[in-house]
Amino acid sequence: MPELQINFHPNALKEAESAQQWYANKSKAASKAFVEELIHAVNKIADSPNRWPKYHKDTRRYYFPRFPFSLIYRITNEQIDVIAVMHHRRKPGYWTRRL
Repeated sequence: MPELQINFHPNALKEAESAQQWYANKSKAASKAFVEELIHAVNKIADSPNRWPKYHKDTRRYYFPRFPFSLIYRITNEQIDVIAVMHHRRKPGYWTRRL
């Protein structure tokens, strides 16, 4: 299977940046670890997009092992669309209007 291009929804990008900034305000090490975890998640999804469990409608969900976040994404023809970098304590389903 050829590697698929990964695209972030603009709001998903904002969520990632906001989380990184929140962690940066607490600790440089935590901020760095969050970014590393995000990169790791994207790489894992790129390597095997169908591996992660189905979530809502045609999306899939990758849980961050060390942070209270999940990467919500869907696979389309030749790309992976990251819909949300979802915090687990945020209102459930807030991101569904992006579909």
